[in-house]
Amino acid sequence: MYKYDGLVIHQSHDDEGIIEVVDNDGVRALHFGSHARQSSMLIAEPDRLHSLYARAMMAGLLFQPPPRDTLLIGLGGGTIAKFLLHQFADCRVRVVEFRGSVLKVARSHFSLPFDARLKIKIGCGAQHVRQYSREHGECHDLIMIDAYDHDGMAPEVSSEAFFDACRTLLTRDGLLVINLWGTDKPMFQQVSWNLGRVFNWRMLFLPVRGRGNVIGFAFADQTAKPTLKNLIDRAKHLEQRYQIEFPTYLLDLKRHNPNVFNRIIKP
Repeated sequence: MYKYDGLVIHQSHDDEGIIEVVDNDGVRALHFGSHARQSSMLIAEPDRLHSLYARAMMAGLLFQPPPRDTLLIGLGGGTIAKFLLHQFADCRVRVVEFRGSVLKVARSHFSLPFDARLKIKIGCGAQHVRQYSREHGECHDLIMIDAYDHDGMAPEVSSEAFFDACRTLLTRDGLLVINLWGTDKPMFQQVSWNLGRVFNWRMLFLPVRGRGNVIGFAFADQTAKPTLKNLIDRAKHLEQRYQIEFPTYLLDLKRHNPNVFNRIIKP
């Protein structure tokens, strides 16, 4: 069966709806009953980041050293988790995914590995963050939020209370990265306001070229401030190492955040 311009190689249902995997021209994509891709993977290079928005989420590496303890809210095909495990040998990755069926598909069709550094919990990401933050603090140097269903972003992971709990779990120099849908203006504005209040307006937004995604970066209070020269040099080094367009991300971050960019870097 052909759908979404490709060959459907898997189709299943759970209580949340349909899950489909589609192959097209060497790319495998995860769909939740709509044309929008939830994840995509190069079949020949499964550990390489292919999706434009997932690549843009890695722009946080411009501002902090390689992560050692990461919390992912939302698994999808597991492409971000795979990249972190593959590229950073000392990184531990904890994932909270709402749908057990999505985890099964990530294992069976997207090469998500069994790795001692990878822990996956099936449940509500917002509930996990809220409960865990009541007893723990400064656990993760990186929190990445990519929680979407067929209707859009889950509202439970966009409230001020949720971001406040995330801040509790971040180390003092940690970073929160969130995938937003820029065309949903009311949701985007609300999330921006909530993030700003919690993180004292120390945040940047990166529109993904050619896509509707906007990646938000929120910085903990003691995140080191790099110079612009340091960022330029680092972007070139990261591009060579990971084959991801970091210089373009740096240019776009500076261009789209003219009023707050100097809060993040040294003048």
